[in-house]
Amino acid sequence: MILELIGPGRGSFVSSVSPSYKGHRYPVEIISHCVWLYFRFPLSFREVEELMLERGVLVSYETIRRWCAKFGQVYANALRRRRPRPGDKWHLDEVFIKINGELKYLWRAVDQNGNVLDILVQNRRNKAAARRFFRRLLKGIGAVPRVVVTDKLRSYSAAHREIMPSVEHRQSKYLNNRAENSHQPTRQRER
Repeated sequence: MILELIGPGRGSFVSSVSPSYKGHRYPVEIISHCVWLYFRFPLSFREVEELMLERGVLVSYETIRRWCAKFGQVYANALRRRRPRPGDKWHLDEVFIKINGELKYLWRAVDQNGNVLDILVQNRRNKAAARRFFRRLLKGIGAVPRVVVTDKLRSYSAAHREIMPSVEHRQSKYLNNRAENSHQPTRQRER
């Protein structure tokens, strides 16, 4: 029954759940489906509550939050393991945005397939900010790229020499279109 709710090929991580479902009012299938929905898709607890209500299951968003706190780490780890490996060519770019009237910089890394690797909002656009973004990116991905493509911002070069000097660094106004295109949805929402 769990596999039916979760979908094909997604039941492999349900069997490794270490916390016990014993003593819960709802069956394992409903709990696991709610937790999976929350961690698999960008949904809020209230949206998961509405989805379950459409299926005829009355469960509060607060209950879903508790289930996610208790059972969520196992699901999140399994989904992270199943995420596709990033490509070996990373495109990095930054763009300024206004948040609550303040100017901020949105740093974004995209691989050659267009998958967003990481996003970071910072106050500055200097060497320290680029270095922080590189470190966070390497720590989060757990892999080192073959090539890094950036625009001609000098902060990238300085941080690149410190953090990953063995990686090839290409700077070009036109090679970085993959990252530039990744910013378009953000710009449309901002307008």
